[in-house]
This record gives sequence, C-alpha cells and structure tokens, in this order.
Amino acid sequence: MQRRYTGVTAAVAALGLTATLSGCGTDGGSGGVTLKLVAADYGTGAENSSKKYWDDLVTTFEKTHPGIKVDVTVHSWKDVDREVADMVKRDEAPDIAQIGAYADYAKAGKLYRANEMLAIRTESNFLPSLSEAGKVGSALYGLPFVASTRLLFYNKGLFAKAGIDAPQTWDDIGADAEKLKKSGVTYPFALPLGQEESQAETLMWLLSGGGGYTDDSGTYAIDSAANVETFQWLRDDLVGKGLTGPVAPGKLDRAKAFEAFTKGEVGMLNGHPTLMQDAEKKGVEVGMVPLPGPDGPTEGSMGVADWMMGFKQNGHRKEIGTFLDFAYEDTNVLAFADAYDLLPVTGSASARMEADRKQKKLHDFVAALPNSQLYPFGKTSWAQVSEAVKEKIGSAVEPGGNPETVLGNIASVAREAESAE
Repeated sequence: MQRRYTGVTAAVAALGLTATLSGCGTDGGSGGVTLKLVAADYGTGAENSSKKYWDDLVTTFEKTHPGIKVDVTVHSWKDVDREVADMVKRDEAPDIAQIGAYADYAKAGKLYRANEMLAIRTESNFLPSLSEAGKVGSALYGLPFVASTRLLFYNKGLFAKAGIDAPQTWDDIGADAEKLKKSGVTYPFALPLGQEESQAETLMWLLSGGGGYTDDSGTYAIDSAANVETFQWLRDDLVGKGLTGPVAPGKLDRAKAFEAFTKGEVGMLNGHPTLMQDAEKKGVEVGMVPLPGPDGPTEGSMGVADWMMGFKQNGHRKEIGTFLDFAYEDTNVLAFADAYDLLPVTGSASARMEADRKQKKLHDFVAALPNSQLYPFGKTSWAQVSEAVKEKIGSAVEPGGNPETVLGNIASVAREAESAE
C-alpha cells in the first residue's frame, strides 16, 4: 500500500510542476461571483458541527481569491440529500453539493465532469478505488470527499470480564455473544438493521459471507445463495438466540446502537473511525478486528465515500474548479479527516496520514481502504435499491422471517430500477 501511494504522490508532484488546467482557473475568476455550496454535517452537535470547518476554509479561500465568495449551508445527513434534490427541482441548484449520491444528477446532464473543473494534479490524486466509484460510464462526476472503512468493534472491558477473545469466525461471534449475554451485557451483538443506515450494515454482512450487492460483472446479485445463507445465519444464530439485545434489529438505528456502545452496553458491533473516537472519550476501551466470516476474517472491507459535485446550472465552472482545487489541498483534506476521525480520499494526503504516528489508530482503516468495496454508486438505481434495503431488510431476521423472500423482493426492486436506467 505504501508503494502504491508513493507512486501516486510522485506522479502528482511531477504533474504539479507542469499541469495545465482542464477548463478551470486559479486566479479567482473574473470577479463578483458567489458560489452556493450545500454540505452535510458530520458533527453530533453545535460544538463540532461541520459548519466550523467550512467557515474556516471559506475565510482562508476568500482572502487569497478576492473575486470569489462562497456561501455555505450545512444540513444534517437526514436532510441534506432531500434539500439538494428540492433545490434542483426548483431550478435553484447549488453550484457545489457535498452529499451522498451523484449518479442521478450526472445522468440527467446536470453536473460538470471532473476534467471540466479540476486541475489535472487534483483529479489524478484521488485514490483509484474511489475514482472508479465516482464514475458514470467512463467519466468522473462524483468527486470523493471523505471516506471510511468498517471493522468489527468490541468492548475490551466487557470481553475481559466475560473471559473471551476477539472473534475471527461467525461461530466465534456466536460463542462470544452467548458469554457476553450470560455476564449481563445488554447488547451482546448490536445489529442495527433499522432505516437509518441498514444498507451499510447489510453490505458488511454480505461481504463477510462471500457475497455482496453486485457480482463481479457489476450486475445486482442481492438474492444470491451466499447472501441468503448469510441472513439465515443472522436470523438463526444471533437474533433467534436472543443475542442482539432488547431492541429488534429492524427497529434499531445505527445512531442508537453507537450510543449504546459508547455507554458500555454493547459487546460487539460493526463500527467506523468516528465511533472509536466517541467511545474512547466516554472511557470505553475499543478493540478492532476485520469482520469475521464463516471460516475466518473477511479479506475485503466495506468502504464508504461521500461525494462532492459541481452543478452546471449557474455556469460557474471556472470558479467551482478554483474552489475545489483549493479544498482538495492536503492541508484541507487532512483537517476535515482529523476532525471526524475519517479517511482522506487523495493519495498524497493518505500517505501523510500513514506516516503520521499520531494517526496510528487510523492506520488499519487507511490500509483497508484501497481494497474496500463500496456501494454501486454509479448506478442511478442504487438510491431506490438502498431505500428498499432500509425498508425491508430488518424483516429478514425476525422470528419466522424468510431471508430468501426478503432478499428476492429487494432484488426485484433492483432489476426493475436498473431496467429503467
């Protein structure tokens, strides 16, 4: 991994000396332009709202680019995608949006391609796996903004009290959860399959069972035999044995599961870097391992990326590019990643994080990112499929639930949505 990043960084450094801009300027444009940027809030409250990051970034940018103003609005993750969609429907699209999906806007012809906005050195610096996930066809429209990977988290204190070690297989998870339950742990294994972000929890388990949302050719394979077997195991060996706590998985949202973990009420759950930070602040000693599979640790990991995009409506291509080139400088990328214990999306910033001993706690997550598997973001059908997963997947693990039927229903939604693309 280090060699890979070193190559990217060297290429970027070389390009930076001679790069010509692909349609964007660096002198602040012709003046008098105000860019409208809508962004998601990664904070948990006013004290750590993402608005502080954007305010600082914009203040610095405007000092060195007096011809461009940037007006930033920050919305919660529950609202931001809908807010942008409503703006687009009203023909009031922002110039820049930092949200969770881009494919619908790209296929509708509403977005600039990356090479219409960014300097070559900026576009070439994105991690290859993330660049691929940001494409529709062969063109990059979704610019990765921040990323994370997932690992299995466990409470070291509760594990020590129960006399158990970190799990490596599904059988280990079941055995450890039994002992945690006997020692009085409220949620031996928290399994959030409620509507908040169950599409992520689902993908982690599908990957651990050797499946996924799509097959190797990129075709939806949601009701594959491997996926059905995974959810049968969850239904029978975790939920059916009362090892997932007092709230039914289909009713448990990720935020509630994470909150319970920080309170010391959860033995195990799938987590991301921000949870590690929050738990340690509350005095929970966190252990982390790759998500176990049937026969051993899962080789791949689920990766998640959020996206930046530039809208064509206001015609501010040059100014958008100038701002984004600035936003993707290492210092700015790392500042946001540091604030929320997330991962940088560029090769040069990733290399700097890997070399920083102060960031050692994130090194396992950084190492997992290049080989991680992301949602099929480039499919316009994915938004509809994701909603179907959120709505239906919890019922697959209910007592008497039928994973084959539930996954088959979601697969039908996927096929219909994809045929309409």
